[in-house]
Amino acid sequence: MHHIDVSIEQDVFDANNKLAHKNYHTLRDNNVRGFDLLGAVGSGKTALIENLVPLLEEKGLHAGAIAGDVWGDDDFQRIVATGIPAVNANTGKECHLDAHLVEHSLESLPLKDIDVLFIENVGNMVCPTDFSLGAEKRIVVISTTEGDDVVNKHPMMFRNGTIAVINKIDLAEYVGCRINRMEEDIHRYNPIMPVFKTDLKTGEGVSELMDEILR
Repeated sequence: MHHIDVSIEQDVFDANNKLAHKNYHTLRDNNVRGFDLLGAVGSGKTALIENLVPLLEEKGLHAGAIAGDVWGDDDFQRIVATGIPAVNANTGKECHLDAHLVEHSLESLPLKDIDVLFIENVGNMVCPTDFSLGAEKRIVVISTTEGDDVVNKHPMMFRNGTIAVINKIDLAEYVGCRINRMEEDIHRYNPIMPVFKTDLKTGEGVSELMDEILR
């Protein structure tokens, strides 16, 4: 019985990875750079998109987004308010986006008019890790209000990520968070992962982060 469960799980991952590969080529064929945003609820994923859109526009680049949530359209409405094309992708009860949902979302976006696509995953630090979506980079967003042990509790998210963002640096002293501990833990699990510290309320650290994203 245990063997059957493992086999089914592997089949699910294999099917997802094939679709993710297809999504990657769909984006590449349309000259779209795709970025998967992962992190807990309230870490700052949507705020990061809100900060990056005007900076991209200054460079003559047009953004688009897929807003992943279990239910509702709160993040979607915030993203649409920036003026970019977006799709609201509700998972229903699943705690992560998968390549199939992203594939359908891509069909609803004007890819020819988009240079940079943000795929905002469901707010969860565990489930999204195993499901590739077809993006070229994974950006993991954490915040000081989650506690300085958040990285150590979720190592796989950093082992599989490309760029780390520590947000809400302005609140670190108020919540007793040691930012260097977070940074040390990130590099323990992923020594080559660049780390950016941001305050998305003021935009601090965002332009440097954007340079790394587009690199």
